Amino acid sequence: MSLDNAQSIVEDSSKETSPITSELIQKYEKLFTLTPEKMRSIVDAFVETLKRGLEQYGQVVPMIPAFVFGWPTGEEKGDYLALDLGGTNLRVCLVTLSGGGKFEIKQKKYRLTEEQKQMEGSLLFDFCADSLSAFLESARAEGTIKEGAELPMGFTQDRIDHGILIRWTKGFGNPNVEGFDVTQLFDDSLKRHNVPVTLTALVNDTTGALIASHYTNPRTRIGVILGTGCNAAYAERVGNIPKMKELGIPDDTLMSINCEWGAFDSFEHKHLPRTKYDEIIDLTSNKPHEQAFEKCISGRYLGEILRLVMKELIEQGVIFSGQDTSKLDEEYCFDTAYLSTMESDMTPELLTITSVFSHHYNIETTLAERQFFKALAKLIGTRSARLASCGMAAIVKKLDVLDEGCSIGIDGSLYDMYPGFKERIHEGLTDIFGEKGKNVVTHHAEDGSGLGSAIIAGR
Repeated sequence: MSLDNAQSIVEDSSKETSPITSELIQKYEKLFTLTPEKMRSIVDAFVETLKRGLEQYGQVVPMIPAFVFGWPTGEEKGDYLALDLGGTNLRVCLVTLSGGGKFEIKQKKYRLTEEQKQMEGSLLFDFCADSLSAFLESARAEGTIKEGAELPMGFTQDRIDHGILIRWTKGFGNPNVEGFDVTQLFDDSLKRHNVPVTLTALVNDTTGALIASHYTNPRTRIGVILGTGCNAAYAERVGNIPKMKELGIPDDTLMSINCEWGAFDSFEHKHLPRTKYDEIIDLTSNKPHEQAFEKCISGRYLGEILRLVMKELIEQGVIFSGQDTSKLDEEYCFDTAYLSTMESDMTPELLTITSVFSHHYNIETTLAERQFFKALAKLIGTRSARLASCGMAAIVKKLDVLDEGCSIGIDGSLYDMYPGFKERIHEGLTDIFGEKGKNVVTHHAEDGSGLGSAIIAGR
């Protein structure tokens, strides 16, 4: 937000006798703005963190070997099933690979409730199996799948290392899953529901996005998820992964690495410019002190950051004077999608923002308040994009591909739907690397999780 915008808001607020001042606006501008110098220092720390994860097991950013070797040829063919368990939906896909980088996907989404994300782990996998069974029954009725056919299936999920769930993220907290073999848990559910599929690959969703992106765009070197959660994957030479040396895999072999970069700067909190709102989110989460990077940038948390700012200003008597604001008391009740809506509102009176508050929270807003919320949403959204660019820059620097350039395939709602997010990532890369930052381009990872999982299942 520029100081010109701040001045405009102050002028409007003075007309309405609102206590929104230029000092207040500049306070938040200072809190949420990342300078190029700070970004470069974050990148340097990030690179060292990535290296430590490749050198030793048990690091905060674990750099998990995915045991997916090399790149797809683009000529893979066949029908495959894929399940993608995300923070919001379970997605079941029937993927037809046609060669030449071409594919077709038929899919259905099954909404995940917050209750399902906390219930007994076996019940969560029963839900997955039941949804898959319903999808197959519908596909057979349509003739898409032949009666009696048993298809290979890839299953994408987070925090997987050789089938063992290391830790839940994205708000999942299902008991009796962490530390267990997820392939066995899911296979047990498939058998209980008599689902005729063969589980052939268990793939982290970000690794799937990497492989899918390379299938459609061979210049892809990095895959990124920017949605409810965040993560990155890339292909590393085995010779650069010291912790795998004892396995005897040739040094020149390319191995997909699931970074799990959402854990960057966890526990010690030395590098990220966390605000008190970030700290509140961290300490009240189901995983305090963990996933520090993810909590600053992912779609699950941006709306909550803005809600916490609003709650503070309500208590100070700055906004919504004399109104019942109890509907804003519930944690995570202010969806990140509302920030996107605010930034997209181009009406002179910001009437779309008016409807967000009146419809969902029964709160009437002044024009100065609406201008302030739009500016604040932009600050929070911009910080998210610029922090994401720091993570991408760290991998580019680690791979030493800045001069030759590369493409990054990105999947997720922030990249796809948040206004200006893509452009802010590119601005961040240029602020970090100078003009050479333009050598790094991004593109949408076409159905990353489902397609990538299917390609890996068929290899």
